[in-house]
Amino acid sequence: MGSNSNKRPNVVLFVHDSWRWDVMGHMGNPAAQTPVHDHLVETDAVSFSSAFCQNPVCVPSRCSFMTGWYTHVRGHRAMEYGLESGEPMLLQNMMRSGYHVWWAGRTHDIHSNNDVNDYCSEYYPLRNVDGLKPNWSISRRGRSWGIDGSEAWRGDPETSDQYYSFYVGEIDRKGEPYYFDGDWAVVEAAIERIKTYDSDQPFCLYLPLTYPHPPYAVEEPWYSAIDRAAIPDRVRPPSDWSLVPSHLKGIHDRNRMAGWTEDRWRELRAVYYAMCARVDHQLGKVIEALQEAGLYDDTALFSFSDHGDFTGDYNLLEKVQNTFQDCLTRVPLLVKPPRGIALQPRVSDALVELIDVPATVEDWCGIEPGHRHFGRSLSGLLAQEQPHRDAVFSEGGRLEGDDHCIQQGAIDEGPTGMYWPRVIGHQNIPEYTKAIMCRTRDYKYVRRLYETDELYDLRSDPHEVNNRIHDPKMSGVLAELKDRLLSHYLETSDVVPRI
Repeated sequence: MGSNSNKRPNVVLFVHDSWRWDVMGHMGNPAAQTPVHDHLVETDAVSFSSAFCQNPVCVPSRCSFMTGWYTHVRGHRAMEYGLESGEPMLLQNMMRSGYHVWWAGRTHDIHSNNDVNDYCSEYYPLRNVDGLKPNWSISRRGRSWGIDGSEAWRGDPETSDQYYSFYVGEIDRKGEPYYFDGDWAVVEAAIERIKTYDSDQPFCLYLPLTYPHPPYAVEEPWYSAIDRAAIPDRVRPPSDWSLVPSHLKGIHDRNRMAGWTEDRWRELRAVYYAMCARVDHQLGKVIEALQEAGLYDDTALFSFSDHGDFTGDYNLLEKVQNTFQDCLTRVPLLVKPPRGIALQPRVSDALVELIDVPATVEDWCGIEPGHRHFGRSLSGLLAQEQPHRDAVFSEGGRLEGDDHCIQQGAIDEGPTGMYWPRVIGHQNIPEYTKAIMCRTRDYKYVRRLYETDELYDLRSDPHEVNNRIHDPKMSGVLAELKDRLLSHYLETSDVVPRI
């Protein structure tokens, strides 16, 4: 396939799930094994060290970065409420503007009643182990862990302190080919699509991966690639839970992991680091395919995650829907522009949001969005540091009586379900209260309904363990952040449809 230099750029959206911002070598983490991302920052890309998602869980976050809307604009706060037909969506806009949009795998960006083919030119469904029909879940719940669907690793449901840990550890593929694994199916199919694409039409590849989303499980060679001794210390749980969101205290008590030794926590974190290393390797395979096809220079590449992961911080795992620690809301975002866009490769500390991704794509692809959204193109930041945002925002949770926002399916599994320690809180107010974060470079304020607000001085307390909401010395900061949050709501509370 020839060069695309005289046309609009190709676009690759390489989206991983649950990757914390700090598990990358170029962010100063001595244990992270991310040579592909690290090399890109030295040569071809900008990595944003202060990029934030707009919701700390999967579906709402993806609805946000696909529309450029904060989740409160249309109420996308529930895990089972994807984009409805008629709501704007980046991939659909690209397809309608002349792009060949290739989408692989999972489709929970959109409502389950919608046809994915309305959002892309070509859809590559994952297949079950017999290759007969689309099936995402089997690639995660069965053979990709090397355990044939067994949950023996969890131990006894009554006594095991690993039962709710999501910790599997090393998996053995036993010679199985990569196509049994959902992420490898996406990557290998994308590589083949790059190799065989033969059209003058610019393309967009949307590659939504699962890793490093828990369960924490990975195979060799990545399992052994992480130096356990180099892993930074985790954040310990607070000594006083009275000023901590009640959802965190509830999960902490129900997951039964308070007695874990530091060696066990370190091993869990090492597996998570290894999962990130595998994703880094997979990005490298996609880049190699673009280079071999002569398309790399004319392709815009975005590598980012929908949210982060506790990974043992505060004795917690995975994520929650209404708290906003940096380990959950601060995410990797690496941007490689196409040829012709001014670039100074580096790590940038500018405050940016994931809703800036669609704005950047539209900027470079010459797409006029048919709706008002709140993203801002990152193009100018790639060439030099300059003012972009003074604050970033993330939100989640539910109102009392919003029973349709509850993950009823997970609740119905009862205590045998891995998500029971967190979803049982869906039934409780204030534990599952609606909340919103306003974060500046130095401070973080969280407004919470039904329970105590939060205020952190990130300069002296980067791990957010000392809630100073009642500290009179912080009254001026609190007033400023409340005013900033009010302005945010005034600006973004609605959108007027364009006729």
